[in-house]
Amino acid sequence: MEEDKGTTGSIKLSQKDKEEEVNISGQVHHLPCCIKLNGPCSVSQYFRPKAKGMEIDGLAVEEAHFRGRKLQGTTISIPNGYSGFVLGKNNSGKRKACDVSEGSLNSWQMKAKFDKLTYWNHDSPPSKDDAFLRSFHWFAVAEALHKPAKAEDLTAASIASEKK
Repeated sequence: MEEDKGTTGSIKLSQKDKEEEVNISGQVHHLPCCIKLNGPCSVSQYFRPKAKGMEIDGLAVEEAHFRGRKLQGTTISIPNGYSGFVLGKNNSGKRKACDVSEGSLNSWQMKAKFDKLTYWNHDSPPSKDDAFLRSFHWFAVAEALHKPAKAEDLTAASIASEKK
């Protein structure tokens, strides 16, 4: 049985030919549905979010309709130190023979960047208990796990474990 070699790839986050970086903050939406279309669409003609003028859990509520379904959402910022990217697959056709033999190779290029996005719920207003919003707590967990330990922290942990 042949071993599956998997997929390798690269992501280039610098713009080609020193083009100006495209910032699409305020135009990125996380919808609670699956859209089976890959291509251009005049979204702004049909999807028109409006502020409701109220806050829930400190989140400014917006309202929109998609295919007759009421959506309620809020715009959130990506945490400091992180960025959102829209990636497009490069189809340059330039592949080395050794790349093909190692498995499939994917190359991705940054098309746009964002620091805010709007997430939407069906019929229910956004809250701090939403799974999408709670997933952002993992940024703090990742930071705590990867932060170098200081000598004082190790000493305090050692003293605390001895007291138990």
